[in-house]
Amino acid sequence: MEQSIDLNIKNLNKLSERIAVPAYKRDQVRVGMVHIGIGGFHRAHQAYFVDNLLAQGLASEWGICGIALLESDKRIYDVLSKQDGLYTLMVPDTEGDLSARVIGSIIELLYAPGDPSSVVAKMADESIRLITLTITEGGYNFDSEGNFNWENEMVLWDLQNPDSPKTIFGYLTAALKSRYLKGGGELTIQSCDNIEHNGNVLRCMLGAYISKAAPEISHWVDANVAFPNSMVDRITPATTPTLVETLEKDFNVQDGWPVICESYIQWIIEDSYAGRRPEWERAGAQMVADVTPYEKMKIRLLNGGHTLVGLMGDLLGYTYIHESIADPVVAELLKFYMDTEVTSTLDSVPGVNLEQYKAKLVERFKNKFIKDEVARIISGSSDKFPKFILPVIADRLKCEQPVRIGALIVAAWYMYLVKRLSDGSNIQDEQADTLLQQVKQAEKQGDPSIFLNQVSIFGNLGEESVFKECFLTYVMKLPHINLKIWVEAELN
Repeated sequence: MEQSIDLNIKNLNKLSERIAVPAYKRDQVRVGMVHIGIGGFHRAHQAYFVDNLLAQGLASEWGICGIALLESDKRIYDVLSKQDGLYTLMVPDTEGDLSARVIGSIIELLYAPGDPSSVVAKMADESIRLITLTITEGGYNFDSEGNFNWENEMVLWDLQNPDSPKTIFGYLTAALKSRYLKGGGELTIQSCDNIEHNGNVLRCMLGAYISKAAPEISHWVDANVAFPNSMVDRITPATTPTLVETLEKDFNVQDGWPVICESYIQWIIEDSYAGRRPEWERAGAQMVADVTPYEKMKIRLLNGGHTLVGLMGDLLGYTYIHESIADPVVAELLKFYMDTEVTSTLDSVPGVNLEQYKAKLVERFKNKFIKDEVARIISGSSDKFPKFILPVIADRLKCEQPVRIGALIVAAWYMYLVKRLSDGSNIQDEQADTLLQQVKQAEKQGDPSIFLNQVSIFGNLGEESVFKECFLTYVMKLPHINLKIWVEAELN
């Protein structure tokens, strides 16, 4: 077998002609933006957009400095550093054949836990006009009421140790204070996470932290820093060893952390930057005055629908999302949920045919070549439910409308946790211990509604009798019913 080629700058011209490589000169690209959170989604989405602009000669001043924020990010930082920031983006076509493209838009990398002062200095540098984030839904540190969580131990650390922060809020505040003291100019900080009004949420949470950590800069931040909202969309499964092996076998490239994603991509951005910005629209993004209807549509239909398909798939024993949605029971539940419960909570979405959008979502979930795991979709549910599922339930209850499928999704999550408590398997969730303890107490007392008492997740939803009764009914039914027969009887 031919010796595989390590992915790095010096080896780009040795790669197979089947792999697209950057035609632009990376040594002439200047870093103009910092991105925090260099995981798969950023590299399939925003970094891809920047690479498209660079290929058009439109972004030579917008190279990315990628920040590995957490200690758990050390491995990805090491891999990408060894590869000079390069990685392979792989996209399967409708037949499953993979295209491979080397993305070169990440020009610099920093590991925050190892050198926090360098990260602060980079974000404070006047050459940086845009800071973007993919820190997951839980990274924004707000409770079920939308208030900043001051009990977070890392937040408390940052307040006492501003020169060696651990959270995004500590880093941003230190950088903004430095810019303020140097008389720095305008800056845009842009969330790229799946949260409704993500820019507004970021502004609010960061503002709350600054009010305690550095209140003297609050007015300067209000006057000089913009937080545009945006809606991001591209299904991007976690990188697996199999993907690394496939790339080496089929393309003769050794890439320690490639990314696979679907061909579909969307980015809707509120055009409210402070100063200059990349020409995102030239790379396929859509600039709008108000992102609200788009983000609500996407988060409630796609992310909420994904959660339903993932949890029901787990109950039925499936490993992958495409297996779950291929089951007529799950497909019918998803369609009923989207048509009957979610759609009524959405606003008018300019330029979007909702029926076509929902049909397209089902097609995307059915993509068997993505191999998106049920476990990935369920991971971090304590952060996802308050953003994806519970707002639909709350809106429906306000209008005195049924919440049957919403309650079923919450019940399915409860049963998922009961199963993990029983077999001792791990769950990927920052609140795993708390969740399992709550379920253990609920099971011991024979009262699953105790699960709903987690105010940080459910707020006062557990006090809503209509929802609570539905939830309890489904918790009792799910272990004992034939789902196919039940769905046909329940939904018809």
